[in-house]
Amino acid sequence: MHRLAVLSSGNGSNFKAIAEKLAESDHTLACMICDRREALVFEKAGKLGIPAYYVNYMGRPRSVVEEEIGAVLKKEKVELIALAGFMRLLSPALIDLYESRILNIHPSLLPKYPGTQGIQESFNSTDEELGITIHHIDYGLDTGPVIMQKSFIRQGDETLEEIESRIHDLEHIWYPAVLLEILNSIP
Repeated sequence: MHRLAVLSSGNGSNFKAIAEKLAESDHTLACMICDRREALVFEKAGKLGIPAYYVNYMGRPRSVVEEEIGAVLKKEKVELIALAGFMRLLSPALIDLYESRILNIHPSLLPKYPGTQGIQESFNSTDEELGITIHHIDYGLDTGPVIMQKSFIRQGDETLEEIESRIHDLEHIWYPAVLLEILNSIP
């Protein structure tokens, strides 16, 4: 029924979880767009038969790169965008084209620990409760309206790797579920 694009920069664990959830639905994971040519997400997209696109930011104005992204989104008839480890801020121009239709997953309980070090900063904190935030994006860094937060209580003796695993477990369950719910609500 409806078409989703995933923008990613990394190994693609959230991408894979989203792809598997959408495969159980009437919706389509139309494409994956990545800004790192060597990212493992390309391998995952290939194995799943999902069209994958590389966009090069190096030495190029963001506006030019986002025109390329916009052209791919238009070509693939994308209705909803999921940022899944995409380590770039989108410009207001692209955000406005998909107003309220771009979501992000963040590995902390925002507004705590925005930015690229959410897991590390959560781990280093004295916070008892850690978790994830799924939110709409706006023009700021991890400041958009929150859709859902899920958390767990720290046991106290966990390693960084154990905390990271628990955070990813939440992401892989809840982000695909929220995306599916939003896709189902599109008229």
